[in-house]
Amino acid sequence: MHRGDDVDTEPSNSGSAAKERTVWIVGAGGQLGTALLDSEYKPSHVRALTSRDVDISDAESVARALADLAAGDVVVNCAAYTNVDAAESDRERAAAVNASGPANLATQTARAGAWLIHISTDYVFGGAAAGSPREGETRPAPRTTPYEATMVEDDLAPETVYGATKLEGERAARAADPTATIVRTAWVYTGGRESPDFVGTMRRLEASRDTITVVDDQTGSPTYARDLADGVWELASRVGDDAVTGAVLHATNSGAATWFDVAQAVFEGVGADRSRVSPVTTDEFPRPAPRPAYSVLDASAWADAGLTPLRGWRDALGAAIAEPDVRNE
Repeated sequence: MHRGDDVDTEPSNSGSAAKERTVWIVGAGGQLGTALLDSEYKPSHVRALTSRDVDISDAESVARALADLAAGDVVVNCAAYTNVDAAESDRERAAAVNASGPANLATQTARAGAWLIHISTDYVFGGAAAGSPREGETRPAPRTTPYEATMVEDDLAPETVYGATKLEGERAARAADPTATIVRTAWVYTGGRESPDFVGTMRRLEASRDTITVVDDQTGSPTYARDLADGVWELASRVGDDAVTGAVLHATNSGAATWFDVAQAVFEGVGADRSRVSPVTTDEFPRPAPRPAYSVLDASAWADAGLTPLRGWRDALGAAIAEPDVRNE
């Protein structure tokens, strides 16, 4: 599958050897950052920055870490405060990372003439929360059609602190650098037996329990981190392309599923009986932060920009399960 050129080069003003642009991965120690570094499409000039190297909530830390950022370079921001429940009681820190962080990065890309690709989330959208309404609460009917990347502002009404701070980050990044491109994704997993994500958890539960229960009233877009990483590398190769510069795009594996669907597919994928997984409602698993009943993302803008669509979620899940664990853990 074509994912674009590994690297782009620019002629030197002196006529000497071409200068190869650098792609900076911020949040390189996380799930997507790790997948980007492990991808076969990774270009040769990559600088990986983890939370030990830069605190994106601190403008001075970002300026120091990106001091060598040059025109034509690409910064991919994978860093985020992603603990949805903890964010409900820690808004200050969530906002520092998810809102101020992207603004700080965008300030530096604008200064240098570099390009920021900022990773965001389906949680920026509103819509009905899963589960029963609280006493006195009125909710709209759950959505049944995917959210498009070009949805109007009224649809950007996050129900959680996590989603609200991620939306603030999108807006702040584009305000500081209008060329910044937003890539929203959802339900990202790596899937190794020891991975802390949902798929990894289901694999461990399959091995340790006779039966499990999983919510069946939340529908989203399961996305394999390795597929997302390959897509981001293709996007990063399109420096200067008006079709993607300053755009808002959605990148997920195609199709929709509930967590129950994914859990059953995991059991099937490891050769277990899917009937060992039983459906339950969100009401039976109360959490501090509400979960959207429906948050499927429409990735048509990704394809319309000439980028390779990600494969179906079931095929991606099968590939994740088949991966040797040394690459997933």
